[in-house]
Amino acid sequence: MLDRQQLETFAAVVQHQNFGLAAAALNISRGAVSQRIKALEEAVGTVLLVRETPVIPTRAGDALLRHIKALRLLEEDTLERIKPTGSAPVCVAIAVNADSLETWFRPVVWQLAKQHMALELVVDDQDHTLRSLARGEVVGCISTEKDAQVGFVADSIGAMRYQCVATSSFAQEYFPNGLTLPQVLATPAILFNRKDALHDIFLESLFGFPIKKYVKHYFPSPLILLAGICQGVGYGLVPSMQIESLLQSKDLIDLAPMHAIDVNLYWHHWQLEPPPAAMISQLVIEHARGTLLQSV
Repeated sequence: MLDRQQLETFAAVVQHQNFGLAAAALNISRGAVSQRIKALEEAVGTVLLVRETPVIPTRAGDALLRHIKALRLLEEDTLERIKPTGSAPVCVAIAVNADSLETWFRPVVWQLAKQHMALELVVDDQDHTLRSLARGEVVGCISTEKDAQVGFVADSIGAMRYQCVATSSFAQEYFPNGLTLPQVLATPAILFNRKDALHDIFLESLFGFPIKKYVKHYFPSPLILLAGICQGVGYGLVPSMQIESLLQSKDLIDLAPMHAIDVNLYWHHWQLEPPPAAMISQLVIEHARGTLLQSV
């Protein structure tokens, strides 16, 4: 049986990415931290940490960190069942992309926050949230990856539709003849951040070949991105559910109605889930399937 003190020391090192900072957080010496980690690695028979700056877990360390998180959830859930009043909230973290958080995921957040838990939202691009899950930093994540890693499950939850929009005045100034290649190359597009590949996918679907070198603004907030489009500083791809009223009022127009992009989303979670994590997965999946586009 693994030593709980050693496990918590390992988790502290991963959290702080530094032996000295972990020692300070645990109020022990740096030498004691090193001894506990060495003893733990000997117990499991493999290296758990890459001792560089910053200190990061190995693949085996990632697996052990998930075990520690699951152990904590089980313990907190058990204490809640034994003593419902006065027990500390269950600490859980989930990873979600910014567009989902700004639109359909909000009711999930409010419902979870009203449970007996301390909720942390890790926000990243939907193509990059899996790393947080693999490292044991979160109990579940929304991702565009359909294949689950070993020890995890990937449930299809539906698709978000994106439309390429701009104001009428912007379209008349920059795209008087529609989205032609010369004008696309010279006209500022608004993207979320440098990880955002959605606009590249859209342009390739529109022209039939990859296009990389075009003018780009990076606004890493769904609200600011949409506001930038509404202010006429660029055009871009926005979730359909975020702009329904703006399209109806003609404040925005769809520049390519036949080229909407549907992004399939998946909820990745642990295969063996403690009760709090299982409750989160059920809530996310049920709400998503009632809100997002479903294949027929």
